[in-house]
Amino acid sequence: MAAAVAATVSCSDFLDIRQEATLPSSGMDYTKTENIFLPVSAAYASMRLSEGWAQNYVGVMEIVSDDADKGSTEADGPTVGQLDNFTYGPDNNNIEAMWNYFYNISSAANYAIESMEPFAEAITSEQGLQTVKECRGEAKIIRAYAYFNLVRLFGRVPIIDRTMTSAELASMPVSSVDQIYTFIYKDLDDAIEAVPYAFTDYKGRYNKYTAMALKAKVALYRKDWNEAARLTDLIIASGKYSLMSRFKDAFNVENEYGSESLMEIGSSDLGQTNGDVMPLCYYGFIQGPRGNKEPFQGWGYKVPSQKLIDFFDARGDVIRKSVTLLVRGETTPEGDLVSDNCTNPYYNGKVYVPCSTNSRSYNAYGLDHNMRLIRYADVLLMYAEAMAQGASITPTSGYTAAMALNEVRSRAGLPATTATLDNIYDERRAELALEENRFFDLVRWGKAEAELGPLGFTAGKNELFPIPGPQRQLNPNLPATPGYTY
Repeated sequence: MAAAVAATVSCSDFLDIRQEATLPSSGMDYTKTENIFLPVSAAYASMRLSEGWAQNYVGVMEIVSDDADKGSTEADGPTVGQLDNFTYGPDNNNIEAMWNYFYNISSAANYAIESMEPFAEAITSEQGLQTVKECRGEAKIIRAYAYFNLVRLFGRVPIIDRTMTSAELASMPVSSVDQIYTFIYKDLDDAIEAVPYAFTDYKGRYNKYTAMALKAKVALYRKDWNEAARLTDLIIASGKYSLMSRFKDAFNVENEYGSESLMEIGSSDLGQTNGDVMPLCYYGFIQGPRGNKEPFQGWGYKVPSQKLIDFFDARGDVIRKSVTLLVRGETTPEGDLVSDNCTNPYYNGKVYVPCSTNSRSYNAYGLDHNMRLIRYADVLLMYAEAMAQGASITPTSGYTAAMALNEVRSRAGLPATTATLDNIYDERRAELALEENRFFDLVRWGKAEAELGPLGFTAGKNELFPIPGPQRQLNPNLPATPGYTY
């Protein structure tokens, strides 16, 4: 979505996200309704991963899990290797980058939210005021997303809900985990009330169902089973979303913002074949086959682990395995060879983009690939889990936990099974493999030590990442994270 929106914005000031506490370098005409969305567009743009962000993101969000290994080469990205074997500390630059990344997103969202007030004061039309309300809600979804990741990664962090001076930022205390989750709930409740069920102008704008799905996901971490079940039930009952007929289709470029997508981070070259195309997201590129021939080539990070492959094999999960893995020495159905010369034996097939779609004059593998943050399959599995955990709602969708679970399994060519928690947990792993869910699921299920202990995980320590040392120097109110040496 952000890429599509960026195409309509000519003023680069609103695409370059400013540091917290600074103001835009050019004036804003708050009387013009066409300007209302500009700050929100900037907030969307802040989510897009550059090369550096992408490497850090896949390291912190997935390589720490048992489903992925670092990949690349042994010498490349040594601090990412620390994430893979749990030897990182507060000086790990990938971890600090994620602290900065999610706070930058929050900063952009804060600016967008605050920008709505002068628009509301200057605009008199009913439609314009409605747009202000909707845009404020969109920005709150983005801010909630940022804080959901901050609290999952670091636990207690400062809640920065407005632009502040440097002195204010350097003295902010941390909030409790409960306070942060309450803050996230409030933002998402506000958004659910404010945004429409669908936007008609740009694909992929975060709507009411996006906010509901994100809140349902947050609810799982709070063990708020009724709320998770209630919201996912409403999404299912709406009939607006459905699984793609083939598992592979859920990840194709042509199906971005499709029937299975509730939340994506957009990427596009805007039709350009060369040059500096800002809306590109490097999430796919960073995971492309290393050592392959251009244009089917990337940095080779976040490769499927042997443990994940064995898991697929033990289940007879042929369809999802074939989509999730690109195999060295094999040619894809679209005719692209993963060369025998590639560094790693496997790569992430979910970000595969056929070379036939690359019209650029430079190596840009995967740059058109959107990041899928929440898919409808995730909604079905969240519903199944919440119901299996004992949610006491009366479903409006008519779905049972087993119906939701088996709808996901059916597409994967697997027979129906019972909706036990273990079956649901396994289904989440198979369906959402390499989509930055596994580590966090293991932690919230209390299974991280058992599954990740052999990889170096230490219970009571590695459930959270250390608050970066440089950030504690900037703000002495930030506490040392238990278990780490500063």
